[in-house]
Amino acid sequence: MKLVTAVIHDRDKNRMFDVLVTAGFPFTKIASTGGFLREGNVTLLLGVEDERLEELLSLIQENCKTREQYVNILPPDTRPIGTFLPQPVKVEVGGAIVFVVDVERFERF
Repeated sequence: MKLVTAVIHDRDKNRMFDVLVTAGFPFTKIASTGGFLREGNVTLLLGVEDERLEELLSLIQENCKTREQYVNILPPDTRPIGTFLPQPVKVEVGGAIVFVVDVERFERF
């Protein structure tokens, strides 16, 4: 058995929830926020049998796509507002980050 932790962008979460439920993958969702852009994410915890792991990873890959977005990134200094005019920077957002860990033991009570 594997524990899959998937961090998914807010824009992809509803589609991903529907796909997981339809495919019969139970999950626990935890609201989270990205550190760089401070945008909303959801972190999913899924216990998956070894033989279904590739199916799950394929579903995540198919339904969580990256996209480009322009953002203003403010510098972490203490200058008064108005002395720095940020230029929009193109960054890649969305998609999913997935961690797969072996589970030594699993119990349901």
